[in-house]
Amino acid sequence: MKKYDVHMLELVEKSEIAKNIFDFKLKNAQIAKITEPGQFLHIAVPGMVLRRPISVCDVTDDCIRIVFRIKGDGTRRLSEAKKGDMLDVLGPLGNGFDIEKGKTYAFVGGGIGVPPMLYSAKRAEKAYAVLGFANKDAAILCGDFKEAGCELFIATEDGSFGVRGFVTEPLENIIDRVDGVCACGPIPMLKAVAELCRKNGKPCQVSLEERMGCGIGACLVCACKTHGENGDEYKHVCKNGPVFNAEEVAWNG
Repeated sequence: MKKYDVHMLELVEKSEIAKNIFDFKLKNAQIAKITEPGQFLHIAVPGMVLRRPISVCDVTDDCIRIVFRIKGDGTRRLSEAKKGDMLDVLGPLGNGFDIEKGKTYAFVGGGIGVPPMLYSAKRAEKAYAVLGFANKDAAILCGDFKEAGCELFIATEDGSFGVRGFVTEPLENIIDRVDGVCACGPIPMLKAVAELCRKNGKPCQVSLEERMGCGIGACLVCACKTHGENGDEYKHVCKNGPVFNAEEVAWNG
C-alpha cells in the first residue's frame, strides 16, 4: 500500500457531541492498522475542490475515529454525511507523536485540539490529560480520557468546569511528574506550553494546525517557519509535521 493511496472508509457511527462538534467512526481495517497517534486524514467533501484535513482521534479494532468542529462550508458538508456513506480518504498522513515506552507524558489539548490527544494518550504507559475549553458546554471527550486511564485535569476560561484559567496552570502543577509533554491546540496555547516546558527542562512535542491544500507537501499553503541547523527554514505542516519538537518552531515568525 502506497503512502498517498486513496481509500474508501464507511461511516458506521455518527453523533454530535457538542454544539457543531461531530464524532465519526470510519471503518477500514487496513487503514486502522497503520494509523499512528497524531496523524490525520485528508477527506474529500462533495462539491468542494480541496479535501479537509481532520486529525485522528482514536483507533479501535478496524475503525478510525475523528472528531471535528464545523468551521466553514466544507466541514459543514462533511457533518451532513449519513451513516453508511463511503468517504473518500487520503491517508493516514503526516508524522505523529513519538511516545516512548516506559515514560510518563502530559497530553495537553485546547478546544478542538483535544481529540488528537486521546489516541496518543493511550500509547503512553502513564498519562496525564490536561484539557482546556471555553466553558463547560464546550467540553468534549473527558469521559474517554478517564476510560483510557488518564489522570484528568480540566481548565475553562469562565471557570464553569474544572479550574478557571488556562491549561498552563494545571500543567505547571504536574510538570515535574512527567518525562515529556505533547500538545495540540491554538498557537498561543502551544507557545505558552512550549515556554513552560523550556523553563522546566521538559521535551515538548506540538501538533500544529494550518490551512492545507494538497496534504502531501506539493503545495506551499501550510508552510511554517522553523529553526534548523543551518538557520531558519520553512517546512510543510502536512508532510514534515503536523507534529514538531517545540524548540524547532519559530513561534514569533
